[in-house]
Amino acid sequence: MIILAPRLVKIITFGFARAITLFPFVFLTQTSDKTNAQLINHERIHLRQQLELFIILFYLLYFGEYIVSRLRGKNHRQAYRAISFEREAFGHEQQLDYLAYRPVFAFRKYLWK
Repeated sequence: MIILAPRLVKIITFGFARAITLFPFVFLTQTSDKTNAQLINHERIHLRQQLELFIILFYLLYFGEYIVSRLRGKNHRQAYRAISFEREAFGHEQQLDYLAYRPVFAFRKYLWK
């Protein structure tokens, strides 16, 4: 379910993101993004990742990877882009049929690279 919630997204992401996925919802900052197929596909990839890891484990790994990257000296943007879940989503967001053939746990190939 897609919900327009600009304040929520800004609060959770400290103004960094245009969208955030908190299973089972995708929250957007702009109405126009409801028709942004690439952005919606990116967030749908996160929904699949969250389901595979029973939601809680997804968030533990997500923030764990972020913290490790920050401890290794990466800035916020670099640490965010280094997260395996984000690397998979950014790498396939333009492939609108990606979820139809995506292997289970596909994010694993991006872990700690």
